[in-house]
Amino acid sequence: MAQILVCYGTSEGQTEKIAERIGDRLSERGHRAPVRNVDESDPDPGGYDAVLIGSSIHMGGHQSPVETFITENLEVLGALPTGFFQVSLSAASDDPGERAEAANYVEDFEESTGFHPDRVGLFGGALRYSKYGFLKRLLMKQIAKRSSGDTDTSRDYEYTDWGEVDAFAADFAAFVEGRLGERSPGEE
Repeated sequence: MAQILVCYGTSEGQTEKIAERIGDRLSERGHRAPVRNVDESDPDPGGYDAVLIGSSIHMGGHQSPVETFITENLEVLGALPTGFFQVSLSAASDDPGERAEAANYVEDFEESTGFHPDRVGLFGGALRYSKYGFLKRLLMKQIAKRSSGDTDTSRDYEYTDWGEVDAFAADFAAFVEGRLGERSPGEE
């Protein structure tokens, strides 16, 4: 059983929801996988066998508490199996250009932080019109018009492919198990 820290930064909560799902999937495989918001706690990655970090893209950038967590813990992270997942509307788009934009955010993030995770996942996020103020709702409606077309501000939309999230969690768990020489439950 590995000790895997799952930490994240979020604005409206979709990244938290995804992090919790990943934590649940890792726990189902027999791992201890606490889930922590880096903006609300200061998790120490040094006591873990692996670390998985998630961040949403908001207004063209990653969550600053996530960037701070990574830069402050870069040496420790470099010695562990690591993963990174990014949550954005671009990742949910059918447009190859927008999906490439989502991948470019990760490349820029790796370059700016010096963090090069072993596994990367890109997941569709959500439009939480009900949580936005007037100006943000207007801006997000314009962004949605270009990408998803979901511009009815009287409701929220979720674009996360939960099957992809589960597959990413399983892949990361298998990677960590391989690195640590462990067997997952059910393997003989």
